[in-house]
Amino acid sequence: MRSRTTTALATLAALATLTGAAQAEIRLGASVSATGPAAFLGDPEAKTIEMMVEQINASGGINGEEIALTLYDDGGDPNKARTFATRLVEDDEVVAIIGGSTTGTTMSILSVAEAEGIPFISLAGAISIIDPVREYVFKTPHTDRMACEKIFADMAAQDITRIGMISGTDGFGASMQAQCKEVAGAQGIEILADETYGPQDADMTPQLTRIRNTEGVQAVLNPGFGQGPAIVTRNVAQLGFEIPLYQSHGVASDAFIELAGAEAAEGVRLPGTALLIADLLAEDDPQYQVVTDYTAAYREAYGTATSTFGGYAHDAVALIVDAVTRAGSTDPDDIRDALETTEGLVGTTGTYTFSAEDHLGLDLSAFRMLEIRDGGWSAVD
Repeated sequence: MRSRTTTALATLAALATLTGAAQAEIRLGASVSATGPAAFLGDPEAKTIEMMVEQINASGGINGEEIALTLYDDGGDPNKARTFATRLVEDDEVVAIIGGSTTGTTMSILSVAEAEGIPFISLAGAISIIDPVREYVFKTPHTDRMACEKIFADMAAQDITRIGMISGTDGFGASMQAQCKEVAGAQGIEILADETYGPQDADMTPQLTRIRNTEGVQAVLNPGFGQGPAIVTRNVAQLGFEIPLYQSHGVASDAFIELAGAEAAEGVRLPGTALLIADLLAEDDPQYQVVTDYTAAYREAYGTATSTFGGYAHDAVALIVDAVTRAGSTDPDDIRDALETTEGLVGTTGTYTFSAEDHLGLDLSAFRMLEIRDGGWSAVD
């Protein structure tokens, strides 16, 4: 277990003790997978949340109140995530929760948030998080269903109609596999081969060989996250595939290119966010300023580039700050109500407009179709 607060907040608390002044505070909780197999998701999320809380407190807080952040590292373990969510509510008395780096940890946290009436913003991708709509649960990443639709639209534009699919059996991979199957027909896509692999598998050449030997396959789609998609990408290159390979937004980061190898990843397409092409955005792009400010601040704070996943956390913090500001209250129900009336909030992932029927608030226009070229990201559309 790990509990962390910002340096700025600790300093302010010490000053308050010395002066005897009472410090009003907004108690914000978070549980992310900063270590473990999903650390590539949770580490930039944790860093982003801490950085933003420090920035907000340094500029006067929200409506004059400082944020008191309690952040736990669940290591990607759903049981730990549930324990920490309970602790955040019962012991830390938070008014809102951010987290759930994975679908599994998210589902654990949301069960607590719903039962206790605490607004929760998830950082995971599965559509099941917000469909059906749950009263206190929102999320910032695009859904896996949206990723399928974006990918299939790009395939259709290239006259690709018959594909092979190889999916991870993890929560994200299985969910996206199911969603792609549901929308494929409507998008004019026929799935001729359907293979899977486990989270610990180190070689997918048998499954990919079966796909390659399936007559008529024009492209390969790999729903999944973690090391699996990188292995698939290397195996595709090793087998000499001459058809396009599509990955999911679950690997939309520079770390994927590094893990797969730039040569093997060359030409891979996937739906991603504006963050990955920050240096290519036009100044009149609606997301230009938000993306530019965040990437610059993150690099200054940590000396590295951010990722799509840190961007999800950025948007979650921004949404809560906006909701508390508009509500003029730290009551969880008031924050929830304000979240649900969010309109036109520009984040790194897209522009959010929530409603009682929509706790994601993004459409397909928030996705950018990207392609890996020369070891970096380029925009296809």
